[in-house]
Amino acid sequence: MLEHLKANNRAWAERMLSADGGFFKRLEGQQAPEYLWIGCSDSRVPANEIVDLDPGELFVHRNVANLAPPQDANYLSVLQFAVDVLRVKHVMVVGHYGCGGVAAAVDGQRRGLVDHWLHPIREVHHQHRHELDAIPEERARLDRLCELNVIRQVRNVASDVFVQDAWARGQDICVHGWVYSLSNGLVTDLDVTIGGPDDLASLD
Repeated sequence: MLEHLKANNRAWAERMLSADGGFFKRLEGQQAPEYLWIGCSDSRVPANEIVDLDPGELFVHRNVANLAPPQDANYLSVLQFAVDVLRVKHVMVVGHYGCGGVAAAVDGQRRGLVDHWLHPIREVHHQHRHELDAIPEERARLDRLCELNVIRQVRNVASDVFVQDAWARGQDICVHGWVYSLSNGLVTDLDVTIGGPDDLASLD
């Protein structure tokens, strides 16, 4: 079963070793990433590849529509480990244009459990409905909702007690909001970086 994937794995491991004979030994010793990536589960958005980082350099949490909900124990566990144990310096919330989760949140169809998961996006849509309704083209409207969703999740991360406590003890950590484009492979920085409580207070 899945022999092609096992063969791919062996070939990949051989390539890594041929380029750097001590690569896996170093990984075995510890992980010390400076970055936490909170992204979408979409298979077209591979975190390490997008920013060209090797294993061990990026701590990754992914879910449908790159949410950071304050009631989700999975996300919170990742965030706490990244901040308190790994002491990452940057948290990137990374959405992507053409996100199926964002579209599903507002298309009026019912899909079951995922509708509950996507509820925060409907809240963002309602909060910004006047801006969104003024965009005539549906794709552009959904792309803007993807951006607004990222901004909301940046605020969620920066508002969390783990990040707040880190700032209080002088730990250097910034939260960034990016959106990835499937059409050209580039990320757009939304310029909503939060590096402390004052930045959070000024974020619209």
